[in-house]
Formats: sequence, C-alpha cells, structure tokens
Amino acid sequence: MDQGDNANISASGISLGGKSWTAYIRNSMLGIFLLLLLTPAVFHTSILAGFVVLAVSAAFLTYNFMVLKSFHLYYDDIGIWIYSGVLPWKKGVSGVKWRDLDEAVYFPSLGSWVFKSYTIRIGHRFTKSSEILLSHWARGQDVVSQINGRHQELVRANALS
Repeated sequence: MDQGDNANISASGISLGGKSWTAYIRNSMLGIFLLLLLTPAVFHTSILAGFVVLAVSAAFLTYNFMVLKSFHLYYDDIGIWIYSGVLPWKKGVSGVKWRDLDEAVYFPSLGSWVFKSYTIRIGHRFTKSSEILLSHWARGQDVVSQINGRHQELVRANALS
C-alpha cells in the first residue's frame, strides 16, 4: 500500500468512479441460489439448520455487496489510487505514482461495449506486481482517457520527478 488507510479523497483528488452494476450480477445469482433454492431445501430438513443457513447466507451476501461498493478509484497530484475494503484489517489504498505510470488501458469486448463496463489496467513501468487491474469498472474507457490525458499534461509540463 502506497498511502495510508484513509478512505477520504484529498481536497485535490479527482474521483474516477467505482464498480459497474455488472459486478453485482455474480453475487445476485449466488444470492438467488442460496436464499431461494438452498435455504428452503434445508428448512425442510431442519428448522434450526434452515435458520443457520439463512443467517450465514445473508451475512455472506451482504459482505460481498459491501466489498464491491467499497471500491473507489481517484487521482491527485501524486498518483492514481484505488481504495477498497470493509473490515478494518482489509481497508486500504494502493496506487501508482504519476512518475512510475506506464499507461492506462482498457480491454474492449462486445459485452463491455454494450454495458459500458470495462476491465482496466493501470500499469507500473517498473514492476507488474504494482499495477492496478480492475474488472467491471463503470465507464472504464472514459477513466482510461482521463488518466492518460492527465499523465500527458504532467509529462509536457515536465512536472514528473
């Protein structure tokens, strides 16, 4: 993590959005299976077991929705940062500094074009382990354009050291 565990965007930070609605489809399908198919089947076996499966399923699905909702991408004068996490030991910010940025790209497909939900990669020019890879990003093509535009402005102004 390159920055502290601060969820707040600095005053100079520019928000680049969050996950698209398509990120929630898998969790919704799992919820349908757990709550509408598995739980009633377990209730027929044992009422106590049914309540346990219901409670665990509801907690699991709620947590997964909250994790998806917690993803937030932004940039400031230092670099591009992704914040995520719900539980205190899982919250954090990681990113790529402007001076270390290789490029930002998105991966187009028919589905991503139709739903405006792209996978984006924000590359680190020295190490692959420090890059940011985000799937199901809302308006990812615009985000990539905005990042690359800002990076070019900084390069032209010779502001990267």
